[in-house]
Amino acid sequence: MPWTPEDYAEDFEDKGKRPSRKERKILSEKDRSKYKKTDLEKKQQFPIKPNPTHARGRVTSIKSDGIIVDLNHTPHLCTLRGIFKKDKSLQKTIIAVGDFVHVLITAPEEGCIMHIESRYSHLSRSETLSQKKQQILAANIDQVIITASIVAPTLKPTLIDRYLIAAQKGNMQPIIVINKIDLLDQAQAEEQAIYHEVCKCYSQLGFPLLLISTETQQGVDELRALMKDKTSVFSGQSGVGKSSLINASLGTDLAIGDVTERTRKGMHTTTSAELIRLPNGGFVVDTPGIKSFGIWDIELEDVRLYFPDLHTLGHNCQYLNCSHLHEPGCAVKDALENSTLSALRYDSYSSLMASIAEKHKPR
Repeated sequence: MPWTPEDYAEDFEDKGKRPSRKERKILSEKDRSKYKKTDLEKKQQFPIKPNPTHARGRVTSIKSDGIIVDLNHTPHLCTLRGIFKKDKSLQKTIIAVGDFVHVLITAPEEGCIMHIESRYSHLSRSETLSQKKQQILAANIDQVIITASIVAPTLKPTLIDRYLIAAQKGNMQPIIVINKIDLLDQAQAEEQAIYHEVCKCYSQLGFPLLLISTETQQGVDELRALMKDKTSVFSGQSGVGKSSLINASLGTDLAIGDVTERTRKGMHTTTSAELIRLPNGGFVVDTPGIKSFGIWDIELEDVRLYFPDLHTLGHNCQYLNCSHLHEPGCAVKDALENSTLSALRYDSYSSLMASIAEKHKPR
C-alpha cells in the first residue's frame, strides 16, 4: 500500500509527538484532500460575479499606494479586494494595466476593486529565467508596437522575435517600428547591415514595419494613423525611444532619457506601465524598457511554428521532428549554407531554442 500523509501523522501520534510547523507544512502540501470537489467549485467561482451597482472602469497604472482606475474619465485610487490576493496561480500579476474592473466607490475618487473581467489579450513574459511565474505587462491590448532603434542601442533581431512570439501568443497584432532612422548614415557598417537585413526579412514575412525618426518626423503620421481607435502597447529596450515616439505622435510630455556613451544603451525613464487615453480615440501603454525578455509557456517543439520561414523549409528535412540544430539531412541547415535562408533569422531561432533548453535543465 502506498505511503500517505495520514500514515505520517499517525506515526507522530503513536509516539506522542505533534509534528513541527515545518513538518505540518510538508503534510499540507502532500495532502491531496485540499483538492476535493467543493474546493474546486469555489475556485471556479473566482473571481466573484460583477455587481450591477459597481462602477466599471479601466486600470491606468499601478502605484505603490494603490491602483489607479479610470471611471468615467476621472482617476480613482483603488485598493484590491482581499480575495484576489489569495490567488495561488502561476500568475505573478493579479491585476495589470489595461484590465477592465468593477469598483465599489468608498469615498470621493477612491474605491475598492471587486471584480476583474476576463482578458481578451495580454502581453506577458516569464518572471525569471526559471520561468516560475507569468508577469503580465499589459492587458486587453489590440496591438504591440515592437520598438527598436538602428543605434544607441543597436538593433536586436532576437528581441524582436521574442516580442513577435509573445504578441501572437497573447492574441495581439504585432507592428515593428525601427526608430532613429535619421542616424543610419552615422551607424557602423555592421549596424547598417543588420538594419537592411531586418527590413528585408520581416517585410517578406508580412509583418507591418515602420521606419521612423522623431527628429525628422518621418513615419510619425503613419504611426499615429495605426494607433487611432486601438489600444496599443509600446515595448522594447531602454533607450529605443518609446516615450519619444508617443510624445511625437500624440503631443504628450512623457519623460525622455539619455543614452550612456560608454555602453550605447538607454537609461530607464519609464518606471512603470501607464495607460494613456488618446485624444482622437484609443489608448496607448508605455512600458519600462527591458534588457531581456523571456517568453512565457513555450516548449522547444513549438518554437519552429513561430518561424514560418524555417517551418516551411522544415517540411523537406530528413526527420519529421527535426530541431534544425544538429540533425543530418536538415533542409534548414542546407538553406543556411546556400544563403537562401537569412543567417540573422537562423541565429535568432537557435538562440531562442538554447535559452528554452536552459530553462528546462534540472536545477
